[in-house]
Amino acid sequence: MSINNDQELKNALNNLTNDQQRLMGARFTESVINLTDNSRLNSALQVALNPESSIEALNDAYKVAKSIATKTYTACGRDADWALQAEHFVAAACAAVLTPAALTTETFNSAWKAAIQARMAKNCMMIESDTGEVENEAEKQYQIASQFI
Repeated sequence: MSINNDQELKNALNNLTNDQQRLMGARFTESVINLTDNSRLNSALQVALNPESSIEALNDAYKVAKSIATKTYTACGRDADWALQAEHFVAAACAAVLTPAALTTETFNSAWKAAIQARMAKNCMMIESDTGEVENEAEKQYQIASQFI
């Protein structure tokens, strides 16, 4: 299957089970994890990427990612450290894929939420680097999803 735009991506993600959404969203997050050097966040992502992770491990990793996303949220919306804002979005992507089922709605799609957060992280780092060079994260996600599905 070839995915070439956001509508195709979203449709494909909507057809995944919750576990598949977690794994797909974790792959999107993995694509931008290098934008932060937070080892706790990296560990939480490794739990999300592991299809054999227990519910307890997933819940603990969610708490870690959510706490980092909450802590770094204050950097957003001000003339601040773009790298810290990128870390916020990476953490938010990680938290999205680790969100326990009890905290979601029927329409919640963790992979789609992670995809959007990952794009925001990439945009922050593009601003931080001030190079004008853009690696299109959406295109990268289309490739990741096409390979996964």
